[in-house]
Amino acid sequence: MAAEELPPPDIDEDEEGGGPVKPFLEHLEDLRWTIVKVLSAVFISMLLCLVAGNRLVRLLTWPLQQAQELNASTNRTALIKLGETVVGRLALSTVDSNLWPAQRAPSFQITAIGSGTNMLLGLRLQSNSADGNAAGIALLKNYSPIGGIMVAMKLALFGGISLSSPFVFLFIGQFVLPALKVREKAFLYRAVAVGVGLFLVGVVFCYFVIMQITLLATVQFSQWLGFGADEWRAEDYIDFVVKMMLAVGLSFQLPVVMLTLVKIGLLDYRKLVDWRSYFIVLNMVACAVLTPSGDPFTMFLLAIPVQVLYEISVFIAWRWWKRDQKELAALEASGS
Repeated sequence: MAAEELPPPDIDEDEEGGGPVKPFLEHLEDLRWTIVKVLSAVFISMLLCLVAGNRLVRLLTWPLQQAQELNASTNRTALIKLGETVVGRLALSTVDSNLWPAQRAPSFQITAIGSGTNMLLGLRLQSNSADGNAAGIALLKNYSPIGGIMVAMKLALFGGISLSSPFVFLFIGQFVLPALKVREKAFLYRAVAVGVGLFLVGVVFCYFVIMQITLLATVQFSQWLGFGADEWRAEDYIDFVVKMMLAVGLSFQLPVVMLTLVKIGLLDYRKLVDWRSYFIVLNMVACAVLTPSGDPFTMFLLAIPVQVLYEISVFIAWRWWKRDQKELAALEASGS
């Protein structure tokens, strides 16, 4: 007598897509090739950034140029130099500005002027001066023989990681995604897409808004304290700009983290509302730690958009809660 065939078990569509079961050694082989592809992508990207180092420097110094123009439009000063040494500044409001182009602040050289048998000290206009800090913002210089090499290495490292990150995520996803369920894959796709988008928004916001205001504020704060801010180490500037953009980009990942915790049930909108006052304090502390400059102005400039993202996350969590309540009510109504 033939054995009675059992009907195939019901398969939840949301639980499908787990991928084929592989032996342990095959998983190790897939992991090995994933690591090889990730390291190759990072190495090639670092090599490309090393070759294009001068272009990356121009890209990263654009906020400094904008800060120069912003400072020149509000507080135009000219350098007073003795040889190559800056000995003071002169407010251009006290001098006839028709002697030089309006868009460029000049520098003056202290020189000896003969007057009969007397020698006087005077100021000679250097209208063709190439000084980039005539507007009151620092020049970037290397103060060590390997300073330029260190800047190039850091540009290659940070730029290579940033340039290769889409390929790294792709290779890691090819290794991880086959083991996930359909619902898990869909949520992961959305989370990665939103996360990458928010990271880019944070970097762009930092590059076009925060950086130039922060650079100008740090220079003016140093001058207010009585310190000169005419020259900066190029290596320190590159570190500051890259870490600042990275910090702002990571801080914009807040909605992704919070809404993921809401999805898995560790948070809900009521907790987010109750913890708002605690988050404000935590936000201030975190922004103070994440901002490389550590000044209060930059901290608040970063804390405000992060707080806005928190409120957006609360709103989305509330909308999800409302949707779940409607679905539950409809299920109870159909059951009764």
